[in-house]
Amino acid sequence: MNKNFYSACLVALLMLLGTPTGNAKTLQVVSPDSHIKVSITVNDDVTYAVDYHGKPLLAPSRIDLLTRQTPSFTQSAVVKNIARREIDRVLSPEVKVKSQSIRDHFNELSVSFESGKHITFRVFNDGLAYRFSTDVDERLVVTGELAEFNFAGQAQVYFAEEESFYSHNERSYTVTPASEISDSQLGSLPGLVKTDAGNVLLTETALRDYAGMWLSGTGNNALKGTFPRLPTKTEMGAPPWEDRNQPVTERADYIAETTGSRDFPWRILAVASSDSDLLTNQLSYQLAEPSKIADTSWIKPGKVAWDWYNANNIHGVDFKAGLNTETYKYYIDFAADYGIEYVILDEGWYPLGDLMGSVDGFDVPEIIAYAKQKGVGIILWATWLTLYEQFEEAMDRFASLGAVGIKPDFFQRDDQEMVNFYWKIAEAAAERNLLVDFHGAYKPAGLRRTYPNVITREGVKGLEWNKWSDESTPEHNTTLPFIRMVAGPMDYTPGAMSNAVGPAAFEAVTYNGKDENHKDFAIRFNRPMSQTTRVHQMAMFTVFESPLQMMADSPTRYREESESAGFIAKVPTVWDETIPLHGKIGDYVAVARRAGDNWFVGAMNDEHPRTLPLSLDFLPEGRFDIVIFQDGINADRWAEDYKVIEKNVDRSTVLDMTLAPGGGYTARIVPHND
Repeated sequence: MNKNFYSACLVALLMLLGTPTGNAKTLQVVSPDSHIKVSITVNDDVTYAVDYHGKPLLAPSRIDLLTRQTPSFTQSAVVKNIARREIDRVLSPEVKVKSQSIRDHFNELSVSFESGKHITFRVFNDGLAYRFSTDVDERLVVTGELAEFNFAGQAQVYFAEEESFYSHNERSYTVTPASEISDSQLGSLPGLVKTDAGNVLLTETALRDYAGMWLSGTGNNALKGTFPRLPTKTEMGAPPWEDRNQPVTERADYIAETTGSRDFPWRILAVASSDSDLLTNQLSYQLAEPSKIADTSWIKPGKVAWDWYNANNIHGVDFKAGLNTETYKYYIDFAADYGIEYVILDEGWYPLGDLMGSVDGFDVPEIIAYAKQKGVGIILWATWLTLYEQFEEAMDRFASLGAVGIKPDFFQRDDQEMVNFYWKIAEAAAERNLLVDFHGAYKPAGLRRTYPNVITREGVKGLEWNKWSDESTPEHNTTLPFIRMVAGPMDYTPGAMSNAVGPAAFEAVTYNGKDENHKDFAIRFNRPMSQTTRVHQMAMFTVFESPLQMMADSPTRYREESESAGFIAKVPTVWDETIPLHGKIGDYVAVARRAGDNWFVGAMNDEHPRTLPLSLDFLPEGRFDIVIFQDGINADRWAEDYKVIEKNVDRSTVLDMTLAPGGGYTARIVPHND
């Protein structure tokens, strides 16, 4: 199969001219393996229903695009033609998040109306998607979009509930019956729904010049899409956040004003029989717009020594640690010594509110020059609002300084205006050969394929939450790969070397009449710790996908824990192959990933101890050397306890791996050299 183009393209067209409105027509399109069947009914409205392995998954659900010019997309419309095709091709991602190639195999059905409007369905073996398209001369004002998800059986929703559309999208997932989610509740994407027929993950891609989709309930066994309307008035954030916060105080009565000839975003329903199957789903990438960057050779994935999480708490040096040149040279020396590709200059490298200014004692040109001598790239942080206000001159300054990337932060919106600013940043950064790591961001929705320099993004409740809360739990960590990570890379920022058994994992005891459930983990802003074992944190570098992967703890701590840090530094950030080993959402996850001839395995556990078999049958023939970091026998009491196992193995080897509460294991497997 040719990786660069279609290996097969079977196209069959069925033309049905002049089908009148009121003459209901039901059409079907199935997945290539025939396990997913989508039934579309075109009448005065359009509905679709989904069967999975012969069981009803989605009951008839309406879809519609409402514009000021045409209140309903389909009402009183005449079907002009119906086209079908099958595509089977191989995609080669510019940035190999899960694999070096993706089989893109689907059956497609497109319904075109005489009004110049179209609806297209694509059905894959692991899900389906639909989108609207228009081909009209006038600009469109989209007043609403109808996206119903009526589940055929009782549905349990992993719901990321939000307070408003103004959000960092950093939420925990609560499991709630769909029937108990009201239309006043708001949840961000992606969302996962469990039904008797299978898992359905809802998300979107190819989000461009449009508002992002969110979810709300109906009071029944259903969800529906909802969208932030275009802002008409904002207010400045209260000090000291006036350089980054811009809450919306008034909105228009429409969600987008856009060109009349375009494709709208894909609505994705990723479908899986098992939780583990979600770990390899790549529909968000497959359905996105292809890359607009001709030469992507300068886009280099790698790890980043990060400063903000650890509050620059280095020690054992003869200078004052902080926001100064000496401290960042220390970070650069650490990165160079451990083979880490990048160092980030987070908040404090410029006087807040002025990206063109300088800070006393912080010589950014000298830091970047020093980093280049050491073979380390520098990434610069910025608030989105200051970047917006100084855009062209700021982007030029990033490039002239010699930075290799930027980390714009605090967006907190995905209305049409803000979505367009993401695209503007991505394009301008690509023109200057700059990587982009969006923070305070909405979920990945296709931009990373169109502009592969958008190498990762936040939009996830990550490690930093341990600085001010106890919500970044092992259960949360073992939920993310099955929901948030399906949408795309997530900058969780792993790697804590200060580890404690968290509140949920520690055996509750009473001492002198007081509950001592929190006796190990403590919330500490400047010297944070994880609620997991050491090995759980190390395993994140294999389990969590981010081509730009942060090492969050202090370089001093990493040097003190050089055995752990040395292992982490050798874990790649992009992969040629991904194989799920075990997975149950919110309980445990284990994956094997290949980079070249080397394999890495990562496993993460929730708050309950368990044993999982590690079968190495994914290996090719031959002998291999394995190095395993496993929870120590006392890791349930002292979370930094671990042991290292080294063995000679082959594909017939099966190991029983014991995982402590909040624990895990991680391994590196390399061909044996005789």
